[in-house]
Amino acid sequence: MELICISPAELLGVTVALSLVGTAAAYLYYNKPKGCLNPEKFMEFKLEKKTQLSPNTAKFRFVLPTPTSVLGLPVGQHIICRGIDGEGLEVIRQYTPITLDSDVGYFELVVKMYPKGRMSHHFRQMREGDYLSVLGPKGNFKYKPGQARELGMLAGDSGITPMFQIIRAILENPKDKTHVHLIYASDTLDDMLLKKELDDFASKFRSRFEVYYVLSKPPVAWNGGTGKTISREVIQSFCQPAQDIQILRCGSAAMAAQLNALGYKSEIRFESMDWSCCDIGHGVVQRILRDCMRT
Repeated sequence: MELICISPAELLGVTVALSLVGTAAAYLYYNKPKGCLNPEKFMEFKLEKKTQLSPNTAKFRFVLPTPTSVLGLPVGQHIICRGIDGEGLEVIRQYTPITLDSDVGYFELVVKMYPKGRMSHHFRQMREGDYLSVLGPKGNFKYKPGQARELGMLAGDSGITPMFQIIRAILENPKDKTHVHLIYASDTLDDMLLKKELDDFASKFRSRFEVYYVLSKPPVAWNGGTGKTISREVIQSFCQPAQDIQILRCGSAAMAAQLNALGYKSEIRFESMDWSCCDIGHGVVQRILRDCMRT
């Protein structure tokens, strides 16, 4: 065996280097990067890539100030986006990114653009290199790992995005053992957002995640649910009321009526987490802007 001799000076250098590595690792562990959002001031983020997913849906990737920056959005909360509608009036709307703070350097929105939607017009007109005004975090709901044994999720149309954020956070955290039951309703298969990603989750995390689709206009060969809304029977078959089960809803008011009829108490329900299905009028915009920007 050949002996390797290290001088005291070299040994000191190695010790210092290892010490610095350990210090850096400890710093990153105990000091999470500061988020890029500001709850009182709109920040500008550059559109890096716009990917058309369907004729009326696109994925928007916005870059953060540095490749290691994080958005700083707690799971369960949303952002407020500001734009200009077809008549030149300012409009804001709330959205939930499909990315988490584990995605560094960027964040992504999946946006369904409705023909007469005011904020939809703004996103439809956006081109790569344009900037989006964003304020946040906002919202009263914050998800905490393990806060329930099971989560029942009812989502309608574009209301899937706040659910997707939470689903990702749960499934990508091996310490979070929460079981998720998602019921997702839309008009047609083409109208469903993030279906491929949800199917991939269902395949990869069979013991922790289940998804059931409901269509009002199903194709001929369809083994999911049918109807204009999620029925009481479907909800009951997937999500039985219990104290350690919580229900998250983002969609039509008809779902709330079904939950009431089934006896889901208010303390286990969180509803309309980000109002992403509604455009906000000009008068409301001005009120929110005054509330958010008092300087």
